[in-house]
Amino acid sequence: MMRSEHRGRRPAAAVAGAVLCAVLVAGCGIRTTSVPVDAGPAPSRVPCAMTAQDGTAQPRQVIPVEIYLVCASQLVTVDRTLQVQGTKPDRLGVAVALLDELRRKPTGPEQRAGFSTDVPSELRVTGPRAGDPKGALRLSRQPEDLQPEALAQIVCTYTESEELVQNGTVLLGGPGDYAPRGYLCTAETKARPKAAPTLGAVRLS
Repeated sequence: MMRSEHRGRRPAAAVAGAVLCAVLVAGCGIRTTSVPVDAGPAPSRVPCAMTAQDGTAQPRQVIPVEIYLVCASQLVTVDRTLQVQGTKPDRLGVAVALLDELRRKPTGPEQRAGFSTDVPSELRVTGPRAGDPKGALRLSRQPEDLQPEALAQIVCTYTESEELVQNGTVLLGGPGDYAPRGYLCTAETKARPKAAPTLGAVRLS
């Protein structure tokens, strides 16, 4: 009788010991397994997304400018700001940014004040071709084919930028084989934009 009771206690003790061992292992944060596991390399702490400072984009510079819109049948300036890349404004970049402002629909307050623009929304500008005078710009339409008010807006706006004007003259060409021509923004151009902008001298150098 005593021998059978002793035998019954052994399995119970073995079970208790196994449970205690499992608890201790779990407390150490180790998961038991019966087969080897390849956990792979240690996880990297470097995030997969780039932060803003990781980019390689050049810093942008904000430049206050004046563009010419049509108001009461005249050209009147409004203040805008341009964002151009780099610390030194790129000449073509300034021309593109100014044309974008001219193509853009005037803001609500500007419209209520009577401002409008005649510059076509699809108009684009590029740099000079081989053989063009230095500093020339090429529009996607012939300048003389634009509405006079639109051409006057472009000429007078470009004249306000020292990067785009040479001796007061803006050199503009179109997509055709015609040579660029020089245009002046005069007081008459601003007062009567429906008249063609005054032609100026073209520098060939």
